[in-house]
Amino acid sequence: MTHEIMPLATAAASIHIPANELKHAAQRGELNATLVRGEWQFDSVDLVEWAQRNLLSATHKEQKRQHVSMQQKWHQAHREDWRMRDMFRLTGIELSLPGKTRAGIVRDMADLAARTQLVYDPDGLFRELMAREEIAATAVGEGAAFLHPRHPDPFLFEEPFIAYGRAMKPVFFGSQDGEPTRHFFLVAATSHDMHLHMLARLSVMAHATEFLQILENVTTPEDAMVVIHAAEEGVLRI
Repeated sequence: MTHEIMPLATAAASIHIPANELKHAAQRGELNATLVRGEWQFDSVDLVEWAQRNLLSATHKEQKRQHVSMQQKWHQAHREDWRMRDMFRLTGIELSLPGKTRAGIVRDMADLAARTQLVYDPDGLFRELMAREEIAATAVGEGAAFLHPRHPDPFLFEEPFIAYGRAMKPVFFGSQDGEPTRHFFLVAATSHDMHLHMLARLSVMAHATEFLQILENVTTPEDAMVVIHAAEEGVLRI
């Protein structure tokens, strides 16, 4: 991802939050921003990284608001609603991850992603995932975590996709609710717009549907795919 300097209004619109909210975050020093002649300027790379963290830590209401904004923007541009369902592949679903630690699960998920044959550098992906977890855990509560690299990278993946892994036993993964995590989704995006859209939809699905509870009991990747697809359609009707 290339660096681009963006003014406040453009930066806020690109990550689907009110300009005042982004301004206040800059004033608090939450992200890299510079005040130039009274106007805030944002580095696009730092902005996207902050937007990921902000989205995953936001209230359920705010996650839903951002998701609706992203979906409306997509519909206006393409005259159709976007579906995440085609980004899941049977080869990228595993219902018995053996990892017992954060690093073990991250390695399992990087290996699972490589099974899709869409990852150019599996070891590089593992390092990027670990670097992201060291900044802030991607566990979001409800027993789920949304692993992803720090920056969307068109040179890391052949095309966007999502891998899903269910741990054999729940693992403490840094969730703010203090509960262990069993459901792991690896978000592999090649652009920041799609990356945020994928994270937003997964977040709303986790908090507004029962698909994680249902995934507890599926026995085949095919069944998991059906559950995920149904949950997505449920979110689009909310």
